[in-house]
Amino acid sequence: MKRTLITPDIDIFPSQLRPLLRGVPIYDSSCSPEARVFFIDRDSGYFLKSAPKGELQKEAELTNYFHQKQLAAEVLFYASEENDWLLTSRVSGEDCTHAVYLDDPVRLCDILAQQLRLLHEADASGCPVPDRVRDYLATAERNYSAGKYDGSLFSDGQGFSSAEDAWKEIRENGRFLKNNVLLHGDYCLPNVILDDWRFSGFIDLGNGGVGDRHIDLFWGAWTLNFNLKTDKYRERFFDAYGRDKVDKDLLRTVAAAEVFG
Repeated sequence: MKRTLITPDIDIFPSQLRPLLRGVPIYDSSCSPEARVFFIDRDSGYFLKSAPKGELQKEAELTNYFHQKQLAAEVLFYASEENDWLLTSRVSGEDCTHAVYLDDPVRLCDILAQQLRLLHEADASGCPVPDRVRDYLATAERNYSAGKYDGSLFSDGQGFSSAEDAWKEIRENGRFLKNNVLLHGDYCLPNVILDDWRFSGFIDLGNGGVGDRHIDLFWGAWTLNFNLKTDKYRERFFDAYGRDKVDKDLLRTVAAAEVFG
């Protein structure tokens, strides 16, 4: 997990958090342009995320829900002011892009698959996002209508010939996606934390909820390809997860939705 030491103006942070931030090292740990992430090196460590107003509400709710199941960090503070702010405790360990994990790809692949199967078998009652598929398909439709299409998501040639081709797949088969498991929603190596190969927790849960397992399966296979620079572990990932639950036709439907962001 990238961390760059910075010296931010403490006054940019919510007043309630300034005592926590004063006099300790603060690092920029951001990994996307959508949000700023700070690591606060106090006690066992804290992560503070900032994003445009309203964007972190679901993440706060879902992180709290996952924490109750001992699957994520504790939410310590959430506020929606000019920006959203989300403070969580640090989950012990390192994310799965750490060299010690990437250097043993077979073991990493199996753990990633097995942990995903355990997540999908967890009780999802009371989840604050009970119909992720509806929002998921609505986003695809909205972005299709706006002309947003990223065919480069598929570097291995398994993609669609055009936006129309992908939209045709969603129109014909999107109805087969079901809300029947607890999803991470962005199941990639940087979002799974291991502590000496033992599962420690999930992070970045803003796209989670009750939805279709093939969304997580798609991203699990994608991240192994992207981070290991090879697609040779794709089939092993599905085997370790359990072939009885993998429908390749639904994986293609998810892929169609993902090219619209």
